[in-house]
Amino acid sequence: MSPMPRVLFVCVHNAGRSQMAAGYLSALSGGAVEVRSAGSLPAERINPVAVQAMLEEGIDIRAERPKVLTAEVVELCDVVITMGCGDVCPVFPGKRYEDWVLADPAGQGIESVRPIRDQIRARVLTLLAELGVEPVTG
Repeated sequence: MSPMPRVLFVCVHNAGRSQMAAGYLSALSGGAVEVRSAGSLPAERINPVAVQAMLEEGIDIRAERPKVLTAEVVELCDVVITMGCGDVCPVFPGKRYEDWVLADPAGQGIESVRPIRDQIRARVLTLLAELGVEPVTG
C-alpha cells in the first residue's frame, strides 16, 4: 500500500451512496486517505436528497459531480468498495475489494435516505480502523 491509502467508492450512478461514502471518508480521515468515487453509468448530477442528508451531518458534497469508472482509476487505488455495481468493476490483482450492500437512495425521500447515510458512516468508520487511520471528530 502507498503511504497514504487510496480508496475508490463505486456505484452505478455515482450520485448517492458512493458520493456520501466519499464525503464521509474525506471528512473523517482529515485528509489522511486519498478518496475517489465513480460510477459505471454516471448520472447527470448528484442526488439532491443525498446532498441534503450529508449537509445535516455538516458535510457539503454539492460541488461533487458524478464521474465515469475507468480501469485507470481502479488501478490507482488500494481499496475498491462497490455498492451494487455488480461485475462491471474491473478487477486487478493485489487490490482489496469489498461490496457494501446498501439500499439505493435514488428516488427516496430524506426519511429513507438518513438510515442509508448512517449505515455508510458506520462502514466508513470501520474502514478507517482497518486502514489504521484515526477518525477526525468535529
